Amino acid sequence: MLLLDLVSALKSELGGLFESLIVALMTPSASYDAAQLHKALKGAGTDDDVLIEILASRTCEQIKEINKVYKKEFGGKLEKDICSDTSGSYQKLLVILLQGSREQGVDEGQIEKDAKDLYAAGEGKLGTDEEKFITILGNRSAEHLRRVFDAYKKLSGSDIEDSITGETTGNLENLLEARAGTDDNTLMRIMVSRSEVDMLDIRACFKKKYGASLYTTIQVLLSKSIITFLSISSHSLCAFCETLNILE
Repeated sequence: MLLLDLVSALKSELGGLFESLIVALMTPSASYDAAQLHKALKGAGTDDDVLIEILASRTCEQIKEINKVYKKEFGGKLEKDICSDTSGSYQKLLVILLQGSREQGVDEGQIEKDAKDLYAAGEGKLGTDEEKFITILGNRSAEHLRRVFDAYKKLSGSDIEDSITGETTGNLENLLEARAGTDDNTLMRIMVSRSEVDMLDIRACFKKKYGASLYTTIQVLLSKSIITFLSISSHSLCAFCETLNILE
């Protein structure tokens, strides 16, 4: 009750994107993600960017909790709602991610095989075996995939992102690789979901990948009120790198 009163008080005093950010940070991450997914599915058209960002980046435990909260808050199954609004290979990969049952850890004996299978499914053949991409990228752990992508580059001479871009299109392509550009709402969702998980690692990765600190990037891209809040969060909690962190 106290939390609800505080959120109501904040909403009465704030406005715009800053209000959305503060209220989001006051909301449990699973509840926030569930609400964002419901909004993405029940609005005018489907906001695939939201589906992709949340389902591709959350841990298995987070996904399972989101499913529970979604059913409790909105009275339906998230998988059913997603299947009603999506189709094809894109839908298949979303459903796999939605199960929250990705393999854990790294299987040393499987790394080279996965890399070869991905190459054979894409660059190494005429046409694309999307099922193979879906199976490997949907079921392996983030740690395992990083090792697979390193092996893939040694094998093919190119990054996995290049293969994905060349072999897939549309929402499936977007789900398989990180989305580029500045998106206030995506940044907000990532700050909420990762603020107590792995923000330090993400900030370091952002600096390594882009050659600039997140603090500086926020200053350049966002409005003053959001800059102040996110910059503080960046230094105390750290920040974000990419929507799909397995493709780094």
